[in-house]
Amino acid sequence: MQLFPSADKTIQGVVDALKSGRRTCVEVVESSLAQIDEQEAKIHAWVNVDRDGALARARQLDADLEAGRLQGSLHGVPIGIKDIVDVAGWPTAAGSELRARQGVKAPHDAALVRRLREAGAIILGKTVTTQFACFDPPATRNPWNLDRTPGGSSSGSAAAVAAGMCLAAIGSQTGGSITRPTSFCGVAGCKPSFQRVSLDGVVPVAFSLDHPGPIARTVRDLGVMLDVLSGHNPRDPHSPDPPATNICAALDADPLPAPKLGRLGGAFDELADAEMREAFGRALSTLAEAGAAVGAATFPDDFESTRRFHRIVMAAEAADWHEQRFSDHPDDYLPKLCRLIEDGLAIPATRYIEARQHQERLKRMMASCFGEMDVLVCPATVGPAPDASTTGDPVFNSPWSYTGLPVVSFPMSLSADGLPLAIQLIGRPFGEADLFRAALWCEREIQQAAAKSE
Repeated sequence: MQLFPSADKTIQGVVDALKSGRRTCVEVVESSLAQIDEQEAKIHAWVNVDRDGALARARQLDADLEAGRLQGSLHGVPIGIKDIVDVAGWPTAAGSELRARQGVKAPHDAALVRRLREAGAIILGKTVTTQFACFDPPATRNPWNLDRTPGGSSSGSAAAVAAGMCLAAIGSQTGGSITRPTSFCGVAGCKPSFQRVSLDGVVPVAFSLDHPGPIARTVRDLGVMLDVLSGHNPRDPHSPDPPATNICAALDADPLPAPKLGRLGGAFDELADAEMREAFGRALSTLAEAGAAVGAATFPDDFESTRRFHRIVMAAEAADWHEQRFSDHPDDYLPKLCRLIEDGLAIPATRYIEARQHQERLKRMMASCFGEMDVLVCPATVGPAPDASTTGDPVFNSPWSYTGLPVVSFPMSLSADGLPLAIQLIGRPFGEADLFRAALWCEREIQQAAAKSE
């Protein structure tokens, strides 16, 4: 396993090779299918793989290239779709055995899937999610160590990208379901600003916390994906029209400016294990030596209540969506999700309103954390991937789902046991251009320092 990928394992490298004629779309898909054939029996990342459809699409895209037509920035890129996202003609089981048996096929692509297809992506298949994108551990295993969790709920998406089964995948985050699995599996992840990516065609967990987002191998690849995924969806009355951002153009600045990083302490120091604290400290020292300004960031007074109120909002909104189904089919629910729904059904309306008011107040107050800093920075998880009986603790991730702030995470080093450790950068609302510039600069410096130490 490689923590830092070679160019030929990235979206940018593959698309460049396709445009130059050094590779074909069929070869790229066949390479992904070969990795699936070799590793899927032990990793269990996929719900289904559309071999014939993917190869047919690849042949069509090869013909387009021969005719001088490039469909878009993802031309020929194989992508996995988390199985809470609708793909036309395929069931969306969302980790439910009952929904899988019923096999009801989605009539339309989700908005984000349409955007991927329009950009030339090849939809390779559906990836495993924890049940209804919540807490109960899935069958998926971590490619770095099969005894460890890949994290959740975007378990299959992160594991598939880490194992080279696809170049990118779609995840979603309500608590820590993009950042945590990507960190545990040694790949890069982006939880965008709330509502930057449309939720149309996505099975909900909690409507005020859900964020679809990309998983890939590098920060730049995440930028390519997010440029495609972002934007207003006219079919979704709740979809805003976010500020236009060309992330890839922002990343082409030469040289990229050294960022001002606001280091988050408090619980992010206290709850991180010793190995993570040491690795994070080394990473910050590397960045400071390379020219980054690193200063302390302070929390708003209401920040310490975030975890408690996040749970209230998530439980109440999950219960709202599942109430009738939970009553009709209680045996279809796994224990941790069952407890979440039961807790949500018991929450008084006044308590939920209090939590939502706190959420909106904290969103406004978070601006004071940044001060003169470009981004905030902290460890992506409390430590390396734990055993497979859990999906890990989202405590370092849920504040950003709760406040809707954009996050980019990427690997920084390996633990003593050879497991990935990751760093996360947090940006201002809809500040993805600045966030990605800072993340790319930091990723480059960390990778260069690692190469020099080998």
